[in-house]
Amino acid sequence: MKKDNVPVRSVRSITELHRLLNLPQPQHPLISVIHLNQIHQSPRLNHDKLLYPFYQICLKHNYDGKLRYGQNYYDFDNGVLSFISPNQILSSEGAATDGWVLLIHPDFLHGYSLSKTIRNYGFFSYDLTEALFVSEKEQQMIETLLSAIQSEYQFSIDKHSQDIIITQLELLLHYADRFYQRQFITRKKVHTDLLTKLETILTAHFEHDNALNAGVPSVEFVASQLNVSPHYLSDMLRNSTGLNAQQHIQQKLIDKAKEILSTTNHSVAEIAYQLGFKYPQSFHKLFKSKTNLSPLQFRQSFN
Repeated sequence: MKKDNVPVRSVRSITELHRLLNLPQPQHPLISVIHLNQIHQSPRLNHDKLLYPFYQICLKHNYDGKLRYGQNYYDFDNGVLSFISPNQILSSEGAATDGWVLLIHPDFLHGYSLSKTIRNYGFFSYDLTEALFVSEKEQQMIETLLSAIQSEYQFSIDKHSQDIIITQLELLLHYADRFYQRQFITRKKVHTDLLTKLETILTAHFEHDNALNAGVPSVEFVASQLNVSPHYLSDMLRNSTGLNAQQHIQQKLIDKAKEILSTTNHSVAEIAYQLGFKYPQSFHKLFKSKTNLSPLQFRQSFN
């Protein structure tokens, strides 16, 4: 059977994953820290596509092989931190020789504000090709927190344990967010190139009636053209320019609308359709929200 035809295998619990990886039963059913050098997974599992119902935070070193997340392959290097949200399809080829994996079932977060705020960390929706490269010092900080989480549920399960682990997990996520902001700065050249490509894509979209046929470009469409995930694109743009991807698209659209309004006699409805709107009212509402003027008021300001 071809690998692409291999059915997805659902892993229903952390306990089941431990069993598939030939690990001892987890000491807590909803959270587990795994040292990758302890894993001796079966040859069959090594080629399965797996669907996990829990969060994963992976710190990997010396990865011998590739990990596929969705349709992309990613070659791991030393000190790479990745975040995977529940119900994502993951398949592996090869094995990491060193590192950690933190597994967190969403039920563990129930009753805590983190159960909602964890969704605000966009890096759980990044592709693996957008993983976080950590310095040696950053890596040590993450490993210290992972070790503390493991020690807490291994040796001190009492009424305080969950509060302490949640606090440690929140601190880990705060650090990861900080490190990603650092990466956006240190990879400025890459992101400048993305900005240039983004401008080219949007300019082309609003020329030659492309928008009339294809509609207003979505964040997902633009991200796919740039070969990045939508969340990564928005976070990168917000860090670089203060605007997210949707706001960039809207700004480009408004700039094009101003150009047409000031240089042609096209009606507002014609301009709306030309820019990809199905309904002129939607264009009118967006234009006024961004300029504090209606399209006609803007045109009249040139007379």
